[in-house]
Amino acid sequence: MAKKSNGGMTKETADKSLEQWLWDAACSIRGAKDAPKYKDFILPLVFAKRLCDVFDDEINRIASEVGGRAKAFKLVKRDPKLVRFYIPLEPADPEDSVWSVVRRLTVKIGEALTDHLRAIAKENPKLQGIIDRVDFNATTHGQRDISDDRLSALIEQISLKRLGLKDVEADIIGRSYEYLIRKFAEGGGQSAGEFYTPKEVGLIMAHILDPEPGMEMYDPCCGSGGLLIKCELALQEKMDLRSKKSFAPLKMYGQEYTANTWAMANMNMIIHDLEGEIEIGDTFKAPKFLTKNKLRQFDRVVANPMWNQDWFTEGDYDADEYGRFPKGAGFPGKQSADWGWVQHIFASLNAGGRAAIVLDTGAASRGSGSANTTKEKDVRKWFVDNDLIEGVIYLPENLFYNTSAPGVILFLNNAKPAKRKNKLFLLNASREFEKGDPKNFIPDKAISRIAETFKDWREKDKYSRIVSRDEIVKNDYNISPSRYIHVADGDEYRPIAEIANDIKVIEADIQKINLTLQNILDQLEI
Repeated sequence: MAKKSNGGMTKETADKSLEQWLWDAACSIRGAKDAPKYKDFILPLVFAKRLCDVFDDEINRIASEVGGRAKAFKLVKRDPKLVRFYIPLEPADPEDSVWSVVRRLTVKIGEALTDHLRAIAKENPKLQGIIDRVDFNATTHGQRDISDDRLSALIEQISLKRLGLKDVEADIIGRSYEYLIRKFAEGGGQSAGEFYTPKEVGLIMAHILDPEPGMEMYDPCCGSGGLLIKCELALQEKMDLRSKKSFAPLKMYGQEYTANTWAMANMNMIIHDLEGEIEIGDTFKAPKFLTKNKLRQFDRVVANPMWNQDWFTEGDYDADEYGRFPKGAGFPGKQSADWGWVQHIFASLNAGGRAAIVLDTGAASRGSGSANTTKEKDVRKWFVDNDLIEGVIYLPENLFYNTSAPGVILFLNNAKPAKRKNKLFLLNASREFEKGDPKNFIPDKAISRIAETFKDWREKDKYSRIVSRDEIVKNDYNISPSRYIHVADGDEYRPIAEIANDIKVIEADIQKINLTLQNILDQLEI
């Protein structure tokens, strides 16, 4: 049965209503097609509205104790620690909402709004660089990036709903905020995958990693923070089933390279009413979470690094100061840093740690079956030989916003149970999807089926298998589930992306063989 929320609405209805309002607000600027272009304006404004409305609720609570809002404003101004975030926007009439200061702007709206948000950041160090990043008065070649007329329409649309503590639960505003981020990702082109991983993929990872209260979670390339948040939601769901109302939340840590996305992650955390430490910078070259010049180690790690990054050189690996790239593994080759990220993540796990990493399908198979040694296969071999891989899930095609390729989830486990030693659990979920617009999605029942099957290591025909390390070695360290689990009757089914990767390997081998043969012929002067 659906849980009740405000005004007798079901939680699902409240979710939908808030989501539609948010999307209408986004579209109020220039319509649905152009809305994603304006995410850097819209997200901070929605965030500011939530802060203002919650602050109003706190003022009302204090007012009930001291005899009026005017006294409450003065008291909080003298001691900002009485509230979580102090909002220095005081309306002329203390009975008016704090947000009314923004809503009533009529002239130089962009300039005034920018000043207001900067004033909020100045009073709240935790919000500096997060809420004050955007200049709503900015111009490009003399033209305003967002005109005062458009900005006024956006403010008015956002003003239509109250986002206070009694109006909307933290998880509803949080989920709706994530919905808005997803809608922006749909129109975000190639950049979308840098800040958003499909919700269902994050939930599968979170349920399989199965975090316990108080655990430390880490995402080295956290984007908008969604994977970390999914882990906390999975923990809350588990505690609800145990009827535990009080428990220690997860301690969440993340690092993000892009400044606007870093700000988005921080807003996302706060609007979900969660605590997290999100650092900014290049994790690969300058990781921020360190202990005595070594990587800090965590209970659980989740990540969806950008696939097949090709701008890291062997020198970047050789210059590493943090012990991330051990002898025998090391440099996976210039073409793809996928296994470089896996090595960073493994080095970030404590003795009992586990990790879930989204990778390109080729990372599970590239180089296998080749007559020549490849660096990427060598790194994969190191992980298999050291029995560090718990399993792999093959995902459906067309889930991700920046590619139609299916992807895999690789699971690492630093403490595999004795009965699972020298074995991998492979699951082919390539058919676990429904058609969506514009992307496919994994329905709720399939999310549960995938997660429970993996957690139980339950074998099922054309779906999942326990594979011994000997069989992996026999298949030249190919760990792709599609190699071992054939989902179709008759001929073996293999995705086009994986076949294309194999063709590239074969073509490279043919070129090398031809060159070798030509050299022999030249020496014989034939």
